[in-house]
Amino acid sequence: MKGLIQRVKYASVEVNNECIGSIGPGILLLLGVERQDTEANADKLLHKVLNYRIFSDSEGKMNQSLLQQHKDLLIVSQFTLVADTQKGLRPGFSQGATPEQGERLYDYFVDQSKQSPIRVACGRFGADMQVKLCNDGPVTFLLEF
Repeated sequence: MKGLIQRVKYASVEVNNECIGSIGPGILLLLGVERQDTEANADKLLHKVLNYRIFSDSEGKMNQSLLQQHKDLLIVSQFTLVADTQKGLRPGFSQGATPEQGERLYDYFVDQSKQSPIRVACGRFGADMQVKLCNDGPVTFLLEF
């Protein structure tokens, strides 16, 4: 499971020109699911997303987490994150989860994240989405499990 997290001032996701999720300051998470992923991978990634220290403390150091600062989380499925880009000029998707497995684990991840004390918004699995954001920093990290 791969998660690309971006610290944002705000972010939103649209489907068919309709905003289906938006957040203020927090994290935009682009989530990719691979064939071998399980709920345990999702749990580990969620723990890291919620607790990863990418927000500034009172001294300006990246020393605080999403949970500590009570910021928002926007989760967007991103199948292309799991692409194999090592060879050639075309991405390969053989390591990607099946659509059924990907949706099941995406939904599981969203449900688990909504049990946290932060505000959570999300995209729509498998939809053609437009994501708008203001990356804060910019600060972007790739987390893998």
